[in-house]
Amino acid sequence: MLKLGEKGTILQRDKETYAIAPHIPCGVTTPEALRKIADVAEKYECKALKITSAARIAIVGIKEEDVDRVWEDLGMSLGHAVGLCVRSVKVCPGTAFCRLGLQDSLTMGMKLDELYHGAELPGKTKMGVSACTNQCAENCIKDVSLMGKKKGWTVMVGGAGARKPRLAQVLAEDLDSDQALAKINQAVEYYKENAKKNERMGAMIDRIGFDAFCSACQS
Repeated sequence: MLKLGEKGTILQRDKETYAIAPHIPCGVTTPEALRKIADVAEKYECKALKITSAARIAIVGIKEEDVDRVWEDLGMSLGHAVGLCVRSVKVCPGTAFCRLGLQDSLTMGMKLDELYHGAELPGKTKMGVSACTNQCAENCIKDVSLMGKKKGWTVMVGGAGARKPRLAQVLAEDLDSDQALAKINQAVEYYKENAKKNERMGAMIDRIGFDAFCSACQS
């Protein structure tokens, strides 16, 4: 039996089959990639295709002996759906497609995905980028997120929608893209160096105090 997360697998309820979720950066894909996922699911008689909350497509019901062949046929990298790492970067359509967008969320989201997806951290971490204050990327429950306004980006930290939910707090406002990325780097690096194992960013902030965290992210 494969361990949780080994080869990107998650054991299913039947205790016999597995699900995998190929990485689809920021939920943006192509017709070719969708056809490949559909073809592989049919070839290996998978039980379901499930669009996840992280904007990935989970292939559900894979036999253990087929896992390697499924990945080989897909030719895609795995999405980090489990483990102590940055699991996902959820992004709204932004100025590329949405009439309400105030900032280019897709470009910024792709940059965050490139920098952080799968990065090992003390606890599971989820990121989001919303192009306006509607927060379609669910900033309020993301560990680290960006919200677009007319004057620039707002950086939010400490959100969680887990067993102990916590609303995110504003770390900085009115930043350009480079400043926003630098501020996120400060927050992530401080978290990496100071959080306890399995401690979400919001739990660390509650432990040390938000003012102390803000001060640490000013250097």
